[in-house]
Parts: sequence; C-alpha cells; structure tokens
Amino acid sequence: MAVAWLPRATRLRAPTAEPAWVKWSLVVLALLFLLSFLLLPLVLVFAEALRGGVAAFLAAISDPDALAAIRLTFVVTAIVVPLNLVFGVAAAWAVSKHAFPGKRILVSLVDLPFAVSPVVAGLVFVLIFGRQGWAWPLIDPGWRVHLPLLGEILVQLPRIVFALPGIVLATTFVTFPFIARELMPLMEQQGSEEELAALSLGANGWQTFWRVTVPNIRWALLYGVLLCSARAMGEFGAVSVVSGHIRGRTNTLPLHVEILYNEYAYGAAFAAASLLALSALVTLVLKTWLEWRHGEALAASHRY
Repeated sequence: MAVAWLPRATRLRAPTAEPAWVKWSLVVLALLFLLSFLLLPLVLVFAEALRGGVAAFLAAISDPDALAAIRLTFVVTAIVVPLNLVFGVAAAWAVSKHAFPGKRILVSLVDLPFAVSPVVAGLVFVLIFGRQGWAWPLIDPGWRVHLPLLGEILVQLPRIVFALPGIVLATTFVTFPFIARELMPLMEQQGSEEELAALSLGANGWQTFWRVTVPNIRWALLYGVLLCSARAMGEFGAVSVVSGHIRGRTNTLPLHVEILYNEYAYGAAFAAASLLALSALVTLVLKTWLEWRHGEALAASHRY
C-alpha cells in the first residue's frame, strides 16, 4: 500500500509497461516489414503470372519442359521425404533413447547441412561422382575392358551427377535435418518410461515402436515431413550444381524458373514461380493449422 503513495517516477514498472505510442510504433513497423518483404513480393508473383491472362498462364505451366520440371520436382520430393523420414526417426531414437560414445558428434552432423552452403554440398557430390571424382571408376563403362562381368553390371548403374540420383543425393543432404530436429527434443522430453512399460508387459520392439512411440511423436513427425517437403520442392543451390540444367530431363521447377527468366520469358517464369509460391502458401496454411491444433506437442519439439 505504501508503494501507491510514492511519486510516479519512482514506482517500479513492469517490463512490458511501455507507452502506447511505443507499442503501436513497433506493431506498425513489423507490419510494414511483413508487407514490404513478404506479402508484396508474393502478390507481385501472382500478378505477373496472370498479367498475360489465364490462357497464357495455363500455356506456360502446360509446356512440356514445365511439365517435366514439375514431374521431376515431385519425384525427387517423393524419394527424399521417405528417406529423411527413416533417417530422422532413427537418429532421434538413437539420440533420445540411448547413451553412446560420439552422441554429440552425431547431433553435430545432423546440423551440418544448416552450416554448409547448398552450393558447396552440390559441389562435393560433383567432386565425388564426377568424371574426375574418386568414385567415377565404379560407374565408368571403361571397366568393361578390364572386368567384363563386373563391368556389364556396373555399366547398368545410372550416372550420379547430371542425373536423377545426383539430384536426390543433393536434396537429401540439404533437407535431412528437418525431421530429425523436430523429433529429437520431443523424444528426449518424453523419455523412455512408456516404452519400458510396454516391454515389461510383453510387447516386442516393433509393437512398442508402432503403438507407443509413433502415436507420441505423430504430430511432430508430420510437422517435420511438411517442412522437409517444402524445402525439397524449393531447393535450388545444390540441385543447380549437380543437375547439369538439361532441359526436360534434370531441371526441377526452381531451375526451370531460372532458365525462363534468363531467357527473358518473364510471363512463363512467373507462372512457374507461382506454382512454387502456391506450394509455399499451402505449406504455411498446414503449418499454422498444425500449430493451432496441436500446439503443445509442437511446442515441446521446439524446446531445448
């Protein structure tokens, strides 16, 4: 009660008790930033895509090269996401449920793609599987001269660089932390009590995994799959290095947009880019819904 009689300047203020003009200035500044750097470019992409009319837009996205790029993008995503799903669950399980030498090294390796430029990652695969790489003799048809039987088998292997396997490898490297990083903190927080209880009641390993572990991590797992899929579809740097830019064969949708823009086909470039922007919006809507619907589970996966 004595505090109420102290002069206003000497009273303790709450950390958030700022003047109204400060609050509104921060709100307006944040809104201007979002409008200028996020919303306005997104609106411009769709506006430029439809500037020539709906017919021109449909013609641009139904072009054979565009359809090949869209198809390749979905194929790569369909391969990469299950691979990262298996790796992410396995890595999170190993880190959260077991103690072993090198555990910190494994966690650091999971974070490695966040620290390495995607272009550098693509270059590494070129240096390994390219014509001058150390793995080239394993896929070089010249092996048939020295090892006829083994060479006939190896010559059937697809090329890695400038082909689908190289694009898959580069995209997998860039995207594999997303699922693992979503699951690790959540599984560490949950501990192993429920799994141990299931095992003590007679459940085997697979039953424990499918009936106890997966239900506990399903929303964080879905969230990680969503982020991984979005990054896989939009990856540019690593794929640009290993793809070779072969039109209709190794160009994903982001690379197709770049080629069209460099050829001054702005309408077609923005039409293809609008598909990527649309996929980003769908991802954002699903992400927001997951956070709203299962906020506690997802918040637990983001705590460290």
